[in-house]
Amino acid sequence: MYIAILSQNPELYSTRRLAEAAQAAGHKSRVVDYLRCYMDISAHRPRVLYQGSPLDKVDAIIPRIGASNTFYGTAVVRQFEM
Repeated sequence: MYIAILSQNPELYSTRRLAEAAQAAGHKSRVVDYLRCYMDISAHRPRVLYQGSPLDKVDAIIPRIGASNTFYGTAVVRQFEM
């Protein structure tokens, strides 16, 4: 299973522990800065892009969204639902 951890800072203890727990369970994970994601809503199939590449193969996401960025962070999470 491929898990995207949506967090601004991969060095945070909680974010590191989530990545370690995913690896210990046999999963692959990647910390994704959700503020650097953008959504392509013009396509037939909406998608999330990160650093110019689509995040297509994500099986699950773990959102770690800060209070000051709740609106944009939840928009990214909702885009993964589509």
